[in-house]
Amino acid sequence: MNSSRKTMARWKKVVLAIVAAVLAIALIAGIAVYAVWHDELATLASITQVRPRNDAHLDGSVYTMHVKGGFYLDDFVAQGGVSNDAELIAFITGKITKGLLNMGMSAPEIGCSSFTATTAEGDQLFARNYDFSKTNTCLVFTEANEGRHASISTADLQFLGIDVDSDLTGLMDKITCLAATYAPLDGINDAGVACGIYMTYQGAETVPTDQNTDKPDFTSTTLLRLILDYADDVEEAVEIASSYDMHDSANTSYHYMVADASGRSAVLEWVGSTDATDNDGSQRQLVVHYNDGDAALGEAEAASDFQWVTNFILQPGYYADSDESEMKGLDRYERIYQELSATDGVVADEQAAMDILAIVGRRTWDNDDGNGCTVHSAVYNLTDRTVRWVPNENYDDPDAVFEFSLAQ
Repeated sequence: MNSSRKTMARWKKVVLAIVAAVLAIALIAGIAVYAVWHDELATLASITQVRPRNDAHLDGSVYTMHVKGGFYLDDFVAQGGVSNDAELIAFITGKITKGLLNMGMSAPEIGCSSFTATTAEGDQLFARNYDFSKTNTCLVFTEANEGRHASISTADLQFLGIDVDSDLTGLMDKITCLAATYAPLDGINDAGVACGIYMTYQGAETVPTDQNTDKPDFTSTTLLRLILDYADDVEEAVEIASSYDMHDSANTSYHYMVADASGRSAVLEWVGSTDATDNDGSQRQLVVHYNDGDAALGEAEAASDFQWVTNFILQPGYYADSDESEMKGLDRYERIYQELSATDGVVADEQAAMDILAIVGRRTWDNDDGNGCTVHSAVYNLTDRTVRWVPNENYDDPDAVFEFSLAQ
């Protein structure tokens, strides 16, 4: 009997030792995971669905994500950026997802609109429609870091490979969302700088810009990321754009609009000589059209302090004999001008700017380029560092009107 008790005691000690070892290993593993992934884990925990999908209305879900840490952007800059989407994917999967996710990136043919305006009280606004079809979106909030700005931006999760017909369904979908920091479509930073991206359909067949000099490299959305993080004003945004070789994403072409709290704005275009001959993306050069220097663009632009853009190149002489059939979104461009010129670019407030976006929303506008809806509409107040954001043209639904602020 005594021997049996001793045996049981020894077994208890062995079991306790095993349990202690397992717990120690688990603790060490947990500490190791936290040490490597603590920012990413905090970011994953922040992902929240703020607007459910409505498939009958072609509405995708809306999420918010608060990014913890610097998401390795300084490393991105230090390595000279990336020259194509594959390199961007490799950077994201290597740095952010630690090699655990084999993701893809793609971009649809999108037709968008933007304009700047001034409120009756003197606030500077940047307004933007993102037009495409049903998709899930994510509002991405990043922190200020040393030498970098906090920002709010919007990402289309379809661009990252998330299924448009379902919600985020598990951990791997959420890990995929970590890449949204490198895929902004528009946004604002805490210096009052806002920017957006718009397709341009350049060349006989749409040809992406693909410069090849000794400058560092960026892709379409990473340009916006660098502007949001590093630009204090329009001039610094232009300086960033001028310092890199542009490599358009997803085998298509884009131009960009940027504005700041001073009221200055610019459209950034990478262009060749004419649309008919613009078939070598490596030979394009950056052209900057400022809102206070648009005499070359036409009388309307020269007479306006506000600026507006859709989906065709603004560079004079680019389209042969002003061939309007090649100027995608010209109808929306002219309608936005009609609305703004009636008040010299002054609108009552953010809601009045949102009303203009609603006029050219895809569900109510002549949908001649095949885009099904406006996925989101945003009015950025560059003076107050705030945003009013509406998904899927639900302008009249108070529950679909979101307001966020970067003000201290």
